[in-house]
Amino acid sequence: MTSLGDTDLKRLHRQWRRRTEGRVAVLLDSVQTPYNVGAIVRLAAAERVEHLYLAGATPSPSSAKAAKTSLGSQRFVTWTTHDDVADAMAAARSAGYFVLALELARGAVALHEVALPADVCVAVGHEDKGLSPPVLQQADAVAFVPQLGRVGSLNVAHAAAIAVYELRRREWAGQGA
Repeated sequence: MTSLGDTDLKRLHRQWRRRTEGRVAVLLDSVQTPYNVGAIVRLAAAERVEHLYLAGATPSPSSAKAAKTSLGSQRFVTWTTHDDVADAMAAARSAGYFVLALELARGAVALHEVALPADVCVAVGHEDKGLSPPVLQQADAVAFVPQLGRVGSLNVAHAAAIAVYELRRREWAGQGA
C-alpha cells in the first residue's frame, strides 16, 4: 500500500463530498488558546464546516498563533465574531442550525446516542471552564464524548474533531457506507 498522490487524493475527497449533504457549524464559546482555535479551523476546512461562530474571548482565526496552527486553512472557512454567546447562538439558529452543546454535564447524552437533524452547530467551550451557563441552558441538546481512561476530559480541539466526525459519519452510514 502507498500514500495517495495529489490527483488520487482529490478524487477520494470528491467522492466523499458527493455523499455529504448535511450542514455543520461550530460555535467556540471563549475558546481562548489560539492553538486550539487554529486546530478547530483546520478541522473546519477539512470536514467542510460551513461556519464558525466565535463568541466571547475566542481569538480570531487570522491571529498569528491560530494561523500558524491552521496552516493557512482559515482562507477556506467563514466565521463571525460575537461579543455575547447568546448572540452567536441566535445567529446559528437563524441560519437553520440545531445547537448541540458538547459538555461533560449532568443530563448530557452520549454523542453517538443523541438524536440530531441534518444541520447541526456543535458548541464547544473554554479549555478549563467548559461551556458557559447560557449555552448549556439554551442548547437544543447536550452531549458528551464517552471516555474510558483515567483522564476525565479531552482537549477542546480534539473533542470538536470527534463531534464533527461523528456528525459526518452518521450521514455516511445512513447512505449505506
